[in-house]
Order: sequence, then C-alpha cells, then structure tokens
Amino acid sequence: MRKITQNSIKNSREKGNMGEEIACKFLVKHRFTIVDRNYFKKWGEIDIVASKNGTVHFVEVKSVMKKRSETGDYHPEENVHVLKQRRLRRVIQTYLSEKRIGLGAEFQFHVIVVYMDLKTRRASVLFIENVIM
Repeated sequence: MRKITQNSIKNSREKGNMGEEIACKFLVKHRFTIVDRNYFKKWGEIDIVASKNGTVHFVEVKSVMKKRSETGDYHPEENVHVLKQRRLRRVIQTYLSEKRIGLGAEFQFHVIVVYMDLKTRRASVLFIENVIM
C-alpha cells in the first residue's frame, strides 16, 4: 500500500495519476510488464497497457478518495458504462493497429479501482479481470 497525504492530492488529474501509479505497482507485483501509459486519441484514452504471458492487457483505472467500506452504493467501476466501453473498443483497435500487434492478437480488458484513504494514508486495489466489452 502507498502512503497518501492530503497535500499530495490537489486536483482530479493528480488523483488519477496517483491511482494509475498505484495500479501500475499492483500489476508489476502480479508479474505484468507495463508497456504503455495514457495512450491518448481524440476519441478516448487507455490508462495502462500491460503484457503477461503473451497477452496484451488494457486497463482502465478508477481512483476514489475513500475506503471501500465508505463508498456505500457507489461503485466506481460502473463508470465504465456502455458509451465509455464503445470509445475504449475503438482506442484498443487503434492501439493494436498502430503498434502493429494485429487485430487478431489475444488481449483482455480489466478495470482497477484504487481506493485511497487519506485518514490512514493507505490505498487498496480492486482488480476486476477480463471485463467483457
């Protein structure tokens, strides 16, 4: 877990960057290799591209400034809604084509939710694997 201070979180982009950094460390700890970060096109962005065992892994990161037990009925992963998924599919296709990986390549899409607790200055990760788009 990473230590977090209130001064280290100034805006949502910084919160997102910190969440992505924590997600990358989580993935590396689980033997993924980070290939790319913040791959941006005007129609969308992929937060993290990783590889493991010959498979390309695309990861969307959602960062929340609460403990998991404090979010109640709010589930950040639900923000990866149909419209977001449609944009992500297009960005993934573009990435595979641009990097000459090929549209027939084996890949998976995951969502990582990073819960950052300012009181305890810790973060926890919820890894939702192989989301069907």
